[in-house]
This record gives sequence, structure tokens and C-alpha cells, in this order.
Amino acid sequence: TVVIHRADKITGPWEGKLAFQDQGVAQGGIIDTPDGRWFAYLFQDHGAVGRIPFLVPMKWENGWPVIGVNGKVPEALDLPASKGLIPGIVNNDEFTRVKGEPALPLVWQWNHIPANKLWSVTERKGYLRLKTDRIDSLFVKSRNTLTQRTFGPQCSGTTMLDVSGLKEGDYAGLCALQRKFGQVGVKVVGGKKFVFMISNQTDKPTEMLSVPLSQNTVFLKIECNFRDKIDVAKFYYSLNGK
Repeated sequence: TVVIHRADKITGPWEGKLAFQDQGVAQGGIIDTPDGRWFAYLFQDHGAVGRIPFLVPMKWENGWPVIGVNGKVPEALDLPASKGLIPGIVNNDEFTRVKGEPALPLVWQWNHIPANKLWSVTERKGYLRLKTDRIDSLFVKSRNTLTQRTFGPQCSGTTMLDVSGLKEGDYAGLCALQRKFGQVGVKVVGGKKFVFMISNQTDKPTEMLSVPLSQNTVFLKIECNFRDKIDVAKFYYSLNGK
């Protein structure tokens, strides 16, 4: 719910009223564009995809902001392509870097305070290299987890993994990261490599499947579906990238 208060001066007196109520879209601010249009910039808690932003058209009537189209959030807006200062917030990365480029652009986020000794994009050209330095009781406590935000209504992430450096007890791969996470990756047990999938749906990490791997490269993929709060992730592996 959006409630708005107004006053002629900051010390009041103030008057307020209910301004908007639709689909839980609320809590934000007011912006205007150079061409004179007004929008409420709000968000919605949207299940596993998290808080998603909403631009809702707005106009002024009798000194009050009036939000929405007939009181509702429109499904689509006629907006020009963004020329913002941070392009590529959804982006690929081949980990090739030229002089002056950041080691990790803003599309990437660490799931913790960075442990810079545990990663590199320069030790092996064209690769992100992740290292371990301790044993953790649960995946979400690990200190070498590099992340990107998932985006709705659907999205996917794919990578090629070189597992030739994995040691006994190590595992590496992709994760749909939340409390009830899911993983697809490669582990080393008894000197042998296995592709595995883990589900933490029950708050107890459970291995759903494990398949022997006889090569050092594997392709991994996660597909996320957030439509109508389905909130399902599907996990894939491929030996040849097809």
C-alpha cells in the first residue's frame, strides 16, 4: 500500500491519504523525465526472484500524486531504450580483460566480503579461477561464491567448467542461490569425478543424482522460471555444450 502525506512546509501541518494499492507494488519514490512525464518508482516482493522494480505512470490532480492507470499497474510501458550510466546489468562474460577494464564488472556480486586471494581472472587468460582455503559445513557459508542476480519472468545461466584442478573433497559448479538452494556441479570422491545435483528444498542438502565424469570439461546450465511465482529452477549438464 502507498500512503502519501503532503504539507506546504516541512514542519506541517500534514495531511495524508491512501494513494495506491495493487498487487503489493509499493514503497519507493517519485521521479520525472526531461520530457515532463511523471512516474512512481516502486517495488514488489516477488517470491524467489526477490524484490523487482516497477515504474508506474503518475499524474498530479489537485496537488496530489495519482498513481497507476485506472488505479492499476500497467503490464507494459512505452519507454525508449535505456542509455543509462550502467549498461549491461544482464550480461555475458568471457573473462577476457584488456588493460584498464575492471577485473569484475558491476554485473557480478560476491555473496560475502570478497576474499581476493581466492579468485582471479588473470592467472589463466579467458577464465575465472576460484580457489578454496577452508572447509565449510554448508554451501551458503563458503567464501568463494561469485553471483549474478536472477531476473524475471524467466532467465538462465550457462558456463563451461574446467575441473582438472579439483582435489579430493572439492566441488564446483552453478547454484540457484537462496536458503533453499539447488546446485549442479562436479565433485571429487575417492579420486574420481562425478557430475551431481543437490537440492536444499527441505533445508537439508540432498543429493538427487550423481553421474561419473571421465573428462575435465563439462557444460552446466540453470534455468529459472518465476512466472506467477512458480519459482522453479531446472538443472542441466552437457559433455559437449549442446
